[in-house]
Amino acid sequence: MGISDLFRKTDINQEVKNFQNSQNAVLLDVRTKSEYKEGHIPGSTNIPLDEIQNVEDIVKDHDAEILVYCLRGSRSISAVKKLKTFGYKRARSIGGIASYKGLTVLD
Repeated sequence: MGISDLFRKTDINQEVKNFQNSQNAVLLDVRTKSEYKEGHIPGSTNIPLDEIQNVEDIVKDHDAEILVYCLRGSRSISAVKKLKTFGYKRARSIGGIASYKGLTVLD
């Protein structure tokens, strides 16, 4: 990782495309249950940030790639920090759904 990588903004749209082409990645939405029901990215799983300790019930593989998003990116960054303390080494924030230009679905 170079110094320029520190300032590169993650593109949620490209990351969702990468997720769609991946067989084992997990797309994790850490917004509240009501936010999730109002619209989320297809294929995502909802575990609100305040319930992130329950992740092991859903994501058993600690080596899985976990792409985390929220509304604007702050909660996803917090979630990734917590996920790493739980041993999920490949968790990373992909930003917020507010920047997402693709299809969303309602629950």
